[in-house]
Amino acid sequence: MDSRESWSASEKKIARNAFDAALEVALARTMAEFKSKANAARLPADMWEIEDYLNEQRRKIDRMFDYRYSQLLFVFPQLIRAGYLDENLLAGLSQDKLDAIRRDIAFAESRQR
Repeated sequence: MDSRESWSASEKKIARNAFDAALEVALARTMAEFKSKANAARLPADMWEIEDYLNEQRRKIDRMFDYRYSQLLFVFPQLIRAGYLDENLLAGLSQDKLDAIRRDIAFAESRQR
């Protein structure tokens, strides 16, 4: 088993803290956008548009935030690319894990060009 598959106790703590920080950012952004939309609502139909927005955001967050160790090396690059996670919060993970995360980011960025 290589270091990308096993997680030490300290790596689990780093991963949990980074994951929770990213989730907090995602939820804060969603909350701010919700408040902005609610404040701008003028018609009854606007309520349903806000509901649709919230449902979409919930599905997006539920899909993106998967805290299973088998998935974190796929989740962290997505969170970094989405602007929810600062890569510096992952300092302390094994070099293999950091390299895998950076490769995923570089690959995704190369596909967007």
